[in-house]
Amino acid sequence: MNAWRLRESWPSRLGTVCWDRFGEPDGEPVVLLHGTPFSSYVWRGLARALTGRRVYVWDMPGYGASEKFAGQDLSLAALSEVFRDLLEHWALTGPDVVAHDSGGAVALGAHLLHGVPYRSLALVDAVALGPWGSPFSRLAGEHADVFERLPPALHRALVREYVRSAAARELRPEVLDTLVAPWLGEDGQRAFYRQLAQRTADAEYTAAMRDRYATIDLPVLVCWGADDAWVPAERGPELAALIPGARLEVLPGAGHLVHEDSPVALTVALTGFLRG
Repeated sequence: MNAWRLRESWPSRLGTVCWDRFGEPDGEPVVLLHGTPFSSYVWRGLARALTGRRVYVWDMPGYGASEKFAGQDLSLAALSEVFRDLLEHWALTGPDVVAHDSGGAVALGAHLLHGVPYRSLALVDAVALGPWGSPFSRLAGEHADVFERLPPALHRALVREYVRSAAARELRPEVLDTLVAPWLGEDGQRAFYRQLAQRTADAEYTAAMRDRYATIDLPVLVCWGADDAWVPAERGPELAALIPGARLEVLPGAGHLVHEDSPVALTVALTGFLRG
């Protein structure tokens, strides 16, 4: 099993957030954001590869090791506010930010709607342009009350297949187990469908930001898996075209979970961008 444990915690307005810091204490800060239904675990390779940097990772409320509870507001709007507050807690002004999937929407919202400054922004297979969301995520989100009552064995099989579908290549068993683990058990099962239900109501959030992408005035990398089955690959060039000066990098043979499909190529692309 891949050892990954976040050693720090912070009481956010949406519950306790687990986080950690890697690298050089005096290095330039870079913050990594995960997406749905993942956790900071997807960034374990990059977090350790960014030598000389001060690297922050966190599990968003309702995800990974962070607190999960009934009625928790997991909207992209609420999560972007938590991210704004977390950066203040870390006393970070103008960090480099790397964000995947719905983490992209959270990072964009904090910057565009709340004025949080970044030095640069890398968006990896990001939720930024509609329509987004897989057919299953929409179905489960619309009928979360039904899916919450699935027998545990059936729920486990369903989540494993769903997470597996994010990758273009077969996930290693220990990686798949780690990605699925937070969603097992009675509380995990409810939390899984609760966050999918929330995503069905979030389409207006990204739609409201679309016209603001042209106002982004910082270095931006848009990085995409060419075989992404969750957020179509054509969204990458479309998003890059909306952001002035954005660089586009498409990784052949990688799906939505590009960290597992092409870890070396992704690390090279991101480290090169961050050095620049």
